Amino acid sequence: MSDPRSPGIAEPAAPGADEVLPEGGSSSLADGEWHRMHPLTPLFKGGLALIVIAGIVIANMRDRVVGWLVNLFAPGELDDDAVDYAGADPLNWVLENNLILVALLGVLGLVLVLIAIFWLVWRFQQFRITGDHVEVRKGMIFRSHRRAPLDRVQGVNLTRPFPARIIGLAKLEVVGAGNDANVPLEYLATSRAESVRADILRLASGARAAREHARTGTAPARTRAEFVGSVNAGVSGLIEGVDLADVAPESVVKIPTGRLVGSQLLHALLWVVFFVIIAAVAMSATLIGMRADGEDNGAIAIAMLGIGLGMGIPMVIAAVGITWAQISKSLRYSIAPTPDGVRITYGLLTTVTETIPPGRIFAVEVTQSLLWRPFGWWTIRINRMSGKSAAQQQSGSAQQFNVVLPVGKRADVERVLALILPDAPAADIPLVWEHGILGPVDGDPYKTIPARARWRRPLSWRRHGYALTEFGVLLRRGTVWRKLAVFPLARLQGVSISQGPIDRMQRVSAGQVHSVLGPISGGLSGLEREDAIALLDGVSRAAALAASRDQTHRWGQYAAEDRAQQVTPAPPAG
Repeated sequence: MSDPRSPGIAEPAAPGADEVLPEGGSSSLADGEWHRMHPLTPLFKGGLALIVIAGIVIANMRDRVVGWLVNLFAPGELDDDAVDYAGADPLNWVLENNLILVALLGVLGLVLVLIAIFWLVWRFQQFRITGDHVEVRKGMIFRSHRRAPLDRVQGVNLTRPFPARIIGLAKLEVVGAGNDANVPLEYLATSRAESVRADILRLASGARAAREHARTGTAPARTRAEFVGSVNAGVSGLIEGVDLADVAPESVVKIPTGRLVGSQLLHALLWVVFFVIIAAVAMSATLIGMRADGEDNGAIAIAMLGIGLGMGIPMVIAAVGITWAQISKSLRYSIAPTPDGVRITYGLLTTVTETIPPGRIFAVEVTQSLLWRPFGWWTIRINRMSGKSAAQQQSGSAQQFNVVLPVGKRADVERVLALILPDAPAADIPLVWEHGILGPVDGDPYKTIPARARWRRPLSWRRHGYALTEFGVLLRRGTVWRKLAVFPLARLQGVSISQGPIDRMQRVSAGQVHSVLGPISGGLSGLEREDAIALLDGVSRAAALAASRDQTHRWGQYAAEDRAQQVTPAPPAG
């Protein structure tokens, strides 16, 4: 697999490349050499379009195929005029001119050309893993070279689209820190992708001991053996079940299917209400206009029926599609701790396994809608660096990466919060639950909107506010839609306050806790002027102190050093 002379972009050796072997991981691919993707990569990146085109061609020839079959099994039963073959049918022209051999040779030549193109695409698409970077280069005419520094890795996602799962392939995506900074490795055999993911996470963690395993890594598989092995694994996976490695260790949360379906159906109810309001407005406007024109009741009834059907059917289809998409994405959900971070798996047909290393979560929010309140259900979302552009982050798949608990009860929420915020002190738990999510209660420590400015949040002015601890900033908002957001100080991007002319008259200010781009907002309004200044000063000092003590960005290195100190014998007494 490795070929340092293979075509691609000429690139100087990475820093430290001469000593990459001691810095490698546990698989044979983390050796600093260039390796190629799976041989079937071009098929899944562009060849599937050819299969679709072939299907369209075959579908257009269905009349001919039916005629041939009927004449084969019942000669003379089919009238010559029963099937209407187009006069310009190229197949008819080939048959009439006895050019079958020429046509077959042309098809064979086209197949050979496509195979040659696929082979060239595969040859020009390579990746390598060094002690400092993950790199991918590809392209024959338009060449590209992407590089993700290991110390900036925000996570590693393992995605298995359903067609690729059939033959045991997976897409590995290294999530970088920045706009459009992700580095995809598509496609690899599933077992190899899992090994590469483990290597990337170990190298990113700074665990020096784990890098020594590269010396004992197995030899790279030959192309033919890799192809046969991945196909066999894919077929066996469809029979025996796939992704078994992704549900180990055991998930800390189990979501019953009934709860998942019920929660999404309640959300679908909101869509239905929204669509009904739109249809009612359209029908009312039409009714007023037709009555003004003097139309009779029969015409008005027909118009109303037409509007109802014309808008209702697409809206129902849209609501069903949105609901099913959310349900299918959340099925087979599991969340579990690993030595390299939190691992989240979800998806029914296309399975996604996301590993978030420690220190890569910038904000956490627990939310509950009014419709979920009788059932005690909550959902948890996070802000994290996705490495995608702003447009990509608006897609459903990107938003799914920000959901770490689709729906769960209080015990589930507590387990997930302990998993994704392991450094949060026990003293902050009452601020999260009793005062934060369920509050306000007696002795409320949150700084909220004063009574003179309650018109800004007439329903939630008693809840709308913040609390500051040594670990993070807690923002409590909403009554109809309860929200409690936690911003760890060590990863806070900034804080600001502002005051407009109306604010100055009421002696209040607005505050903003800044995080990375994501679904969680850090905005506050109507705070007492003194409380807003205390937020600015307190967060500035506490964030600097928390960042100086934070060691999560090199979690493996410090963990290894701690273990070494624990096993080192004390020096003998002098």
